[in-house]
Amino acid sequence: MGMTMTEKILARAAGREAVAAGDNVWIQVDTLMTHDVCGPGTIAIFKERFGADARVWDPDRVVIIPDHYIFTANPQAHRNIDILRDFVREQGIKYYYDPDFVKAEGMPSPYGDPSKTRYKGVCHTALAEEGHNRPGEVLFGTDSHTCTSGAFNMFASGVGNTDASFILGTGKTWVKVPPTMRFVFEGALPEYLMAKDLILAVIGEIGVAGATYRAMQFDGDGVLSLSIEERMTLTNMAIEAGGKNGVIECDEVTEAYVRERTGRAGTRVEYTPVAPDRDAEYFYEKVFNIAQIEPMVAKPHSPDNKAFVSEVAGTPVTRAYIGSCTGGKINDFIAAAGIIKGHEVRVPTFIVPSTTEVDADLDRVKLGGKTIRGIFEDAGCQIGPASCMACLGGPADTFGRLNSAEEVCISATNRNFPGRMGHKRSQVYLASPLTVAASAIRGQITDPRDVMVGAGV
Repeated sequence: MGMTMTEKILARAAGREAVAAGDNVWIQVDTLMTHDVCGPGTIAIFKERFGADARVWDPDRVVIIPDHYIFTANPQAHRNIDILRDFVREQGIKYYYDPDFVKAEGMPSPYGDPSKTRYKGVCHTALAEEGHNRPGEVLFGTDSHTCTSGAFNMFASGVGNTDASFILGTGKTWVKVPPTMRFVFEGALPEYLMAKDLILAVIGEIGVAGATYRAMQFDGDGVLSLSIEERMTLTNMAIEAGGKNGVIECDEVTEAYVRERTGRAGTRVEYTPVAPDRDAEYFYEKVFNIAQIEPMVAKPHSPDNKAFVSEVAGTPVTRAYIGSCTGGKINDFIAAAGIIKGHEVRVPTFIVPSTTEVDADLDRVKLGGKTIRGIFEDAGCQIGPASCMACLGGPADTFGRLNSAEEVCISATNRNFPGRMGHKRSQVYLASPLTVAASAIRGQITDPRDVMVGAGV
């Protein structure tokens, strides 16, 4: 019996010719990522279990990216950053994305000119931009949306602080090989749909527990026609269905992005992509005809509470939010700007780039002779610094945070649980950047097709 992509990656990491779903194997980890939320806890457990003077297994395979609390004046959040800095200094970790610290310490910069920006931004986008995503490899991170990196033909998954501390000390972990669920999208993607609509359709179909401890493999012409950023949206939200990981085959789109990014500041350039065997065995298979998919939303308070936008159109909203690892990439803002251009938003609309590179792209990329940033500013949108911002709620001074029970937000983020973006009684509708933008200029949930027709887009 052949192997799936996930099984092939884990077989290589385990040093075996083959593995099958249900096997328990020791694997060698290629990269471990942590950030300012879970990093301090991971470090504490590492020192408790391995000793106060212990060294990490490989300081060049540990990536630390402050991203959740880098914007706040909260002193407790600042203490988390201090703990990361102390650990980086002690261990000699090369890939720490904190320019202020790098410059002050006289360390070699892991990226660009450290004088140009304060922090890198959201870890999942940053991993891709800085060349840490390589096909065929194993990446774990102390964040559930680490599965984003599976868009690069990787086994990428989130782990808790205890598991991460063991990886930190040994470079290994114990994994049960997950069975694979295969989702095939047939047909071309029309201009009014985005990857967010596709993944909301999947989650609405199988539920938030439908892929629990299973790999979610995304296939078909509809997937391979997507940009790498759009593929990242698919794998990013695998966890919202309970998935262990999401994965997509490597093709020329993947290769082009990876070749451009690997080697940055000394990141490894060698990698070995994997493809599923023709006789691979799947736990579940579902084929979607893209022509039958409409713009989607997830209604409060769960990502699987799906509806077509047409079914909830007209629902008043008090604000709109485009950002996060799911909806804060440059393609997301290009799509939203195409809708918003020439309009004024009717509700407070928050634009939060996922990284400083994306933020710079807002000034580099133009539509109709105007920059993306200029389009948003002309429309009355509020643009925040690169970070996770209100996607995780955050401290009271978080840009875009929902602070009232009366708030109804339409958001390009990934979760709409009670309190996820702030106030526990506020309501959050999840949607594509196209739908969020259309709703922002109408002040109510709006099908992007209606705005596109009216605006001649």
